[in-house]
Amino acid sequence: MAVIHQKITIIRLRKPSSQNINDELQFLGNSLGLFNLRDKDKSCFRVFVELLKSAKQKRPLSSDELAYRLNITRGTVIHHINKLIDAGIVIHERQRYYLRVDRLETLIQELKKDIIRTIDDLTEIAREIDQQLE
Repeated sequence: MAVIHQKITIIRLRKPSSQNINDELQFLGNSLGLFNLRDKDKSCFRVFVELLKSAKQKRPLSSDELAYRLNITRGTVIHHINKLIDAGIVIHERQRYYLRVDRLETLIQELKKDIIRTIDDLTEIAREIDQQLE
């Protein structure tokens, strides 16, 4: 059985008061622990938004296409893509990248299922440990 590693981070933040789509997308990504203060030029945010746009068009993108569109290095793209893959948000297939789903609401529902599965697994392991310690 293959071991699947997925880093799921949830940060409870105050929702922005503005109705600006960029602020709301930034809030969503920050709440998922995707973007941090070290990303001064918001390149991870920009990669995420570009992948979201391509998901709406049902067109996966290569790292070279992302780098060209965003005017950042391919290395920077790959760094951020790997983070998004680790979070279970991006899928890599045939040298192309795409969001796991094409709707943000569906993405959050899928992440919720992942979290519940993880908690269920941890509960089972805790039960087994408790039984061994009795």
